[in-house]
Amino acid sequence: MKRNILKIAVPVLCAAVLFTGCGVARSVSGGTAQDLSVNAPTAEQTAYRIDEIADAAVTEAAETDPPTTGAEETADLFSERDLSAEYDDETVTVSLTGSGAAADSDKVSVTGSTVTVTGSGTYLISGTLDNGSIVVDAGKEDKVQLVLNGVSIRSDSYAAIYVKQADKVFITSAEGTDNTLSNGGSFTQLDDSSVDAVIFAKDDVTFNGAGSLTINSPAGHGVVGKDEVTVTGGVYTVTSAKCAIRANDSIAIADGAFTLTAGTDGLHAENDEDDTQGNIHIAGGTFTIKANDDAVHANSLLRIDGGSFEITGAEGLEATYIRINGGDISIGASDDGVNAVRKSSAYTPAVEITGGSLTVVMGAGDTDGVDSNGNLIISGGTVNVTGQSAFDYDGTATFTGGTVIVNGQQVDSIPDQMMGGGMPGGMQGGMPGVMPGGGRGRNG
Repeated sequence: MKRNILKIAVPVLCAAVLFTGCGVARSVSGGTAQDLSVNAPTAEQTAYRIDEIADAAVTEAAETDPPTTGAEETADLFSERDLSAEYDDETVTVSLTGSGAAADSDKVSVTGSTVTVTGSGTYLISGTLDNGSIVVDAGKEDKVQLVLNGVSIRSDSYAAIYVKQADKVFITSAEGTDNTLSNGGSFTQLDDSSVDAVIFAKDDVTFNGAGSLTINSPAGHGVVGKDEVTVTGGVYTVTSAKCAIRANDSIAIADGAFTLTAGTDGLHAENDEDDTQGNIHIAGGTFTIKANDDAVHANSLLRIDGGSFEITGAEGLEATYIRINGGDISIGASDDGVNAVRKSSAYTPAVEITGGSLTVVMGAGDTDGVDSNGNLIISGGTVNVTGQSAFDYDGTATFTGGTVIVNGQQVDSIPDQMMGGGMPGGMQGGMPGVMPGGGRGRNG
């Protein structure tokens, strides 16, 4: 990882209070704990910040001031070059010819249908490769921009674009162009990288531009970034057998239009070697996601500051710490709509909602609209849940602002469904949707 990471510093939170029996309701109204032996933490007691030092400790003390969501944070996440899709007249022209290519620079070599970029610069690519790949194998400090200017590349058994080495690669869809990348249904490994995506990047990769990019991956992922994946503009349609977009360190999205159909997760960030990584930050964009597993999955931190979301999946949003500051989010889920579960050693599991609009419609069965294996904090926004169990949390809850609607009825406290199950619209102790039932829902 080469630049800043998303990070949250969370203070030690109150110990969970044990209850006996089933179907016990726990709630907090107006910020005052009820049926709890300790006061729940306020929203200001948690803190989120973006650290510019990649290897800084994630357990430092929390900031006392509530975090902001202004332009200064966006500037930290997205560089000027990330946000700009411009390219100058000194571009290298690469013309794909079906079975090969021609280029006007010695930084491009062509071997059969494999086109290799070996140095920094901007490369304007057009044409078709019937069964080939573009490989970036440049210096470790080189920045490479690939401008897709009406491109169609199919690789029967490999990645259509493979970033083997560079400092950073920008994949720009030229304005007004349609571009298509696809794999034929298998991946034959050519080195030790375990390539399993139509676009596979071993270093940081940024997607931008005002054109469209369609990715078809019948046997693997759509996009894989072994470091960071950043998107700041463009129209993306990804259909994949596995994840649509997957990153090791982080996914950061400033803008763009996304239609993702995934055999596993829509957006997925996870680092097997460092569980404090695997973060997702979405500042804007429009998203239509259909996933067989999680629509959006971050192992550590998932933060949404804006955007419009229509998502369906087994689960809608999943991470260790989920913070929703804005956006218009609509979730249809067959398991949990929003699920905070410990997958990172850095954070206490929590769902925190400070703004925006969240609508969750749950399928029948042992499901939860908002499920936190830790704490639940609502200080703003609108949360509208339809289902048998609206909320399920294991720690403490605070409700200091915003609007909460459960099965069509506005409530003034956060109900807690301890044991799952129940009946839609049910009432217990004056709280809609809190009914005794069977075993707990999925915690993963």
